[in-house]
This record gives sequence, C-alpha cells and structure tokens, in this order.
Amino acid sequence: MAAHLASPKAGTLNVSGVGRPAATKPPRTDSGFHLLDNAATAFSARMALIDAAQHTLDIQSYAIHADRSTDQLFAAIHRAVARGVRVRILLDDFNTSGKDAQVLAQAFVPGIELRLFNPLPGTRSAQFLRILGSLHDIPRIQRRMHNKLFVADNAVAIMGGRNLGDTYFGQDDNTNFVDLDVLSTGRIVKDLSASFDAYWNNRLAFPAQALISPAELQALKKLDVPRAGSPAPAIAVADSPVPARPAAAAATPATTATTPDKPFTPAAPLPPSAGLQQLNLVWAPSVMLVDKPSKLAAEAEDVEEAQDTLIDGLLQLVSGAKRDLLIVSPYFVPGPRMMAQLAAIRQKGVRIRVLTNSLASNDAPAAHVGYARYRPGLLAMGVELYEMRAEQKASLRVFGSSSESLASLHSKLVLMDDAVVVIGSMNLDLRSQLQNTEVALAIRSGALAKQAKTRLQPTLLQGAWRLVQDQDGLLWQAPQDSGLQDTRHEPDASLGLRLLVKLLAPFAPDEML
Repeated sequence: MAAHLASPKAGTLNVSGVGRPAATKPPRTDSGFHLLDNAATAFSARMALIDAAQHTLDIQSYAIHADRSTDQLFAAIHRAVARGVRVRILLDDFNTSGKDAQVLAQAFVPGIELRLFNPLPGTRSAQFLRILGSLHDIPRIQRRMHNKLFVADNAVAIMGGRNLGDTYFGQDDNTNFVDLDVLSTGRIVKDLSASFDAYWNNRLAFPAQALISPAELQALKKLDVPRAGSPAPAIAVADSPVPARPAAAAATPATTATTPDKPFTPAAPLPPSAGLQQLNLVWAPSVMLVDKPSKLAAEAEDVEEAQDTLIDGLLQLVSGAKRDLLIVSPYFVPGPRMMAQLAAIRQKGVRIRVLTNSLASNDAPAAHVGYARYRPGLLAMGVELYEMRAEQKASLRVFGSSSESLASLHSKLVLMDDAVVVIGSMNLDLRSQLQNTEVALAIRSGALAKQAKTRLQPTLLQGAWRLVQDQDGLLWQAPQDSGLQDTRHEPDASLGLRLLVKLLAPFAPDEML
C-alpha cells in the first residue's frame, strides 16, 4: 500500500450539518485537523458531533462498553435520532458479552441500525464461554475489525485508537487508557466515510437483530446481578422488537440516566455555546491508510490482496525517514521483517525512539512477552526504548486523563522527521499486520507534528523508564525527577507478574500476541 503525501488541490469545504470549524485563513489544502489530546476533549468532541449532526452519524468501533460514558453518548444519539438523523453503528463482535452485551439493545431503537462484524457463535453470558465454544475455529475468531471511526454528516470525523467507554475517557477507578484522536474535516472525511461503507456493506457485517433478541438480552441482564450500592445498569432493554420508526416520529430512549451516585463529568468540555466552531484547525495534505475488509475473510490467507496491509503501507512510508522516527505503540512486537526494516533505517543514521508500555502498565501481559523478545536486538541496533510508568502523576501522562488511577498507554502514533504524523487504530505488532483490520491517517504537517511532539516530551523524560543495555544486561533508568532508582528487573511489576511472563514466553507465538 503506497503512501503518497503530495499536496492536494485546494477546494471549497462543505460541511453541511455540523458547520465549518473556524479557520483564520483560507486553507492551503482541502483537509483540516485538530488533535484531541486528552480524554475530556475526546469525549466532548464526540458529544459535539452528535449534537450538531443533521443527517447521518456513522460509528465504527472495536469495543463499546456499557457504562456511564456510553450511557451519556447514547442519550445524545437518541436525541439526534429524534430530529431525523440516521445512525449506523458497526461493532466488532468479540467484546459483546457479559455486561457489554447490553450495548446491542441499541439495535432495537427505532432509527438506529447496528451491525456486528465477524460474529462469534455461542452464549454471550461470559467471554470465556464464547471463546471456549469457538476453539474449533481459532483462525477466524483471531481476525478482528479493530478500526475506529466517528463520522457526522460525512463532513467531520474523529479517528484514532480510542474505543468507547469509561476507561477510554479517564473515568475508570482502576486503570485508564492514555489515548489519542484526531478530528478531521474536508476532503479526507469522504475517504473515511467510504471506508466505513465498505465495512458496513461487507458480507461479514450482520444485523444485530439476526444474532440476538431483546428477550435474550433481558435474560443476560438478569445474570449480571449488581452488588449493593453499585451503579444501575447502563442500558435498559426493550421487552420486544420495536417496529421501524416513521419519518416524523421520535425515538424511544433505551438508556437510563447517568447514575446519580457517580455522574460522568468530563474535566474540560468544549465551550457549550460554540463547540466545534472554536477549534483551531491545521490544514495539511493527508492520505488515508486502511485495510480491506477481505483481510478478515476465511480465505484471506490465500488472497494476494490480503498482503497489501495498512502496516505494509506504514512501513513503506517510514522507510523514507531521513533524521528522526518516533513510534508510540502500546503493543510493540515488530517481528523479523519489521526488525530488518528498522535496522535499514538505522543504518542511514536515523534516530529511532519507541514509547510503549512497561510490563506494569500493559493490560495484555502476553503481548509484553512478544515485545520482550525483541528488546535486546532493538537496543543493539541503536533503537531507544521508553516504557511507560503505570504509576505517575496525571499531569505527566501523554494524551491522558486527569484521574488518579493507573495509566496504560493506548495511543498509536508515528512522527517522522518532525514533518509527518500518522495517527490511527494500529499497533506496531504482528496482530495488526496479519490478524486485525486497521485505519489511519498520514498527515504531512510540521505544525501538527510539533504539537504532538510537545505533548509527548514530558512523558519521554518524566513519565517513562529509559531502557538501556550494558555488559550486565538490561537496565531500566528511572525517569527524571521521579525519586526512583534504576533497576535490573521489570519496574513496578510484582514478582508474580514477572514470573507469569516467563511462564508464558515459550508458548506464545509472535503472530498471536
């Protein structure tokens, strides 16, 4: 997949419905961008898109959790439906079990269409049981739609690495994902909308009503008995299917109010009167990188086009780096081919830095197993490795939240030569390359690159361990001004967790991590 960033011809921007975000000068190109660099603005921007949409709202996600934040999002979506907005939600089916199965109740709200991508058979009562029932078909259930898009009126879009739920919007009591989105408008949104349509119309996308009934959702809801004093369920399920909504009728809400004992309150919402109109946009050339839905088809292993992946295009792009390459990836499992390409880039004298999760901040210890295999080789070729601290001051978290919970890196970002920014859903690992479908934007903009780099710098210096290698092996150097000591073992991780990783290592092939 070639990635060319020649400046497109400037054109008139038509953002019918959501209005045109403010720009002080006529655009040099036909696409504008704004980094959503913290959890509060990421949530508020989505709410602003919902509230401003007049015609269509398309949402594509790998996971949607049933909790306070999505309760609020769906309430706004129902108001949009009531004023005539057509809503389509495309959700990967892997995480629609347990409490989160209640998200599927949206399929029975008049005016909302919900499709599930690459569905799994079996019960939704527990994720373990679903996986157990699919062990005969491991190759298929491993292939997941990992794309994330949020598009209003085919005119303004939000994309990046963020799923929908409290843990992605800085509201979880235990661990919050540190993530990054970019809001875009103009010509590039047409490409993102076309990508959504390709997945929506693919034969692997099934209407949720064909896979589960309201009665089954109600039965699942009864299995999730809340503890005394716990919040009420986020989504109420209709007792029976609701007929299609007449054009002039309003939708019947299917969510309860946000729980009064712990309301969802974004720390820094957008200005309520102006919303998206107040955002400062960076106008720049851009290109969409996206996997084809056929990558997930059962026969994809034998189809030549399945090898033309987003990761292939990204690697082709970064091979042109001349001075500096900064990679942010929560799961970093390069594999032999990517290692060879990184070595070739280093031989040109390019500085390469990688920010990824430490074992303590990684929500997937198995993925850390794959990364750990490549650390000595990466360090030997001169790649600089930084591992994010799980326990750190909220103010130091790159693209993070303001809560006091633990932090887990979830941002997916590549900066090249302080001139090109790539933001998307992809991790730099073999799962993203071989198993998942992904979407990303490559944007040529020194201004946007500077913004991202400025926000990353505090984490690289003060919020992450610097990993080096000497004659005695690996050494984690403590972050600046942290008061911590350098260490020879995985920092902040318990002995039990370190032993678990060692036990998993012989049984975890790279392509499964």
